Amino acid sequence: MRTVSWVLLALLGAATLVISLLSANVAYRAPEDQIGPVTLEELAGGRADVATALRARRGTAAAYAAGYGVLFLAIAIGPYRRGERWSWWALVAGTLVLAAVSLIRVPVLGTQLGAGAALTQLGIAIVALLLDVRRLRA
Repeated sequence: MRTVSWVLLALLGAATLVISLLSANVAYRAPEDQIGPVTLEELAGGRADVATALRARRGTAAAYAAGYGVLFLAIAIGPYRRGERWSWWALVAGTLVLAAVSLIRVPVLGTQLGAGAALTQLGIAIVALLLDVRRLRA
């Protein structure tokens, strides 16, 4: 089960990295960006500085997601794979913080947009970590 656990976590980290880089591509290169039910251009109302600010916000979020994905992947294929106990806790902590900050949007902003991705990542990570929970008793 340990192998299944670290491979699943590595795939999750790699998927996070790839999806964040795709999001960065949308922020920096895509001619059209959809923000909820409207396009970025509609939201900006023809004001280039507003469009730039919105693209920059998405780019910043994508950059942090890419950094998280790289760290998650590095821990999963390095210390977690070797069986180091602290890495289990580090992956749990990172996953829970990511989920909490992402899911706070539901009560605070009144929207569920984006919450599904956070719940999916949380679910996959928890399953993968529970597959190797025995390491904590070692």
